[in-house]
Amino acid sequence: MAYQEVATTGYGTRVGNSFKAIGSGILLFIVGTCVLWWNEGRAVKTEKMLDEAGSAYVEMENPSKKDASLEGELICGTALATTEDSLSDQQFGIGAKAISLRRSVEYYQWVEHAEEKKEDKLGGKEVTTTTYTYSKEWVSRPIESGQFKDPAYQNKNMVLTTVEDAEQYAENVSWGAYKLNESLIHSISSREGLDLAIAEDLLKQMDKSAQTAYERFYGVKKQPVEQPVETVVLSDSAKAVADSLKAVNDSINEAMAKAENKKDFEYIHQAGNVLYYGRVPGSPEVGDVRVTFEKVVPAKVTVMAVVDGDSFKPFKAKNGKRFQTLVMGKKSGDEIIEAEKEANNMWTWALRILGVLLVIGGLKGIFGFIETILKVVPFIAGIFGWGVGLVCTIVGVAWSLIVIAIAWLFYRPLLGITLLVLAGFLVWVFAFKGKDKLKELAAKAKEKSAKPAMTPVE
Repeated sequence: MAYQEVATTGYGTRVGNSFKAIGSGILLFIVGTCVLWWNEGRAVKTEKMLDEAGSAYVEMENPSKKDASLEGELICGTALATTEDSLSDQQFGIGAKAISLRRSVEYYQWVEHAEEKKEDKLGGKEVTTTTYTYSKEWVSRPIESGQFKDPAYQNKNMVLTTVEDAEQYAENVSWGAYKLNESLIHSISSREGLDLAIAEDLLKQMDKSAQTAYERFYGVKKQPVEQPVETVVLSDSAKAVADSLKAVNDSINEAMAKAENKKDFEYIHQAGNVLYYGRVPGSPEVGDVRVTFEKVVPAKVTVMAVVDGDSFKPFKAKNGKRFQTLVMGKKSGDEIIEAEKEANNMWTWALRILGVLLVIGGLKGIFGFIETILKVVPFIAGIFGWGVGLVCTIVGVAWSLIVIAIAWLFYRPLLGITLLVLAGFLVWVFAFKGKDKLKELAAKAKEKSAKPAMTPVE
């Protein structure tokens, strides 16, 4: 049964909050405007830098041999990235010769989901109904269940142990006759599982600690049983997350079952690259912990950067923008530049959309008090709220186009003038066409509110 909380906000409080929101609306409007301006400059500078890099780079035919003539040149070449460094995880006494070593931790916990439903009442009050549901999920951090709203789920979470996520990188990674710098090393993504070989004495010690934690929370030791399926009402988004997590969990359990390095104690299980705290990995209980170990192994990579002695540094364009990259596999310089341009274009549009939404949201925050004042009659407020929202959207889009156009005037005047004309057209449509539409809506609202109530026929 879902747990619900109902809260009522009075008309005076709502009006006061709407006036307070004007300040945050102004701030949001300014932030959105700044994002739009900055993004256009960033996009143009990045594109010019990529054009400059695309015409300046040279192909490094043989990275296995140093070439003094390439000193200071922007190169593009492919070779095997490898290392002789040995990395170790001191906490678990394991290690490997690898470019990177990563430990990631998950906890099986009760998770609280909240869904709000707001309803306007005659007289200006607002009733908010919040429905809380709960489900067991693998999460990246322990959850404090003492703060849950439903008393039935409070203090239901525990963990058998706490382990921090950790990642470390080799300092010396060779690429042919050269060494990769730190930024390039971090770009290598050839991850694979690190088969565990944890000392048996350490496993027994961890097993004892986990047993103590388990019995402290659950009381007397229970026999391992298949966990019953609990019926929990979840929102669509929460259900989608739960389904994806279940698929990941099933694949991990399958891999653990097939692992050759499998070691099972009562509360500790080692298999493949997973260390599991809990009684039955295939049937997790609240408090179980799953630690996954991965390593980055040698791989063929393509580097585009400036040769700096026996290593590399970023390319610096005339406009000050810097560029260096490492991609997996063999790629040509043209392919890399084209991919970077596509990424730049994608980021430009994403930030444009974000900026426009911030501007529109800011305008709605500034003028939202108009709708709130009219909330004494929800129907009337709904019509005016729609009108205010429409006006804010049109003005927000027009303002955004003007900001973008002015920014582009500094870089590409022709496109900037085109955008200014488009923004002017939107303003004209709103000024001459939108005004008539709003008058029409207001007249309909007035007519509806003035219509006499129906009286029963005797």
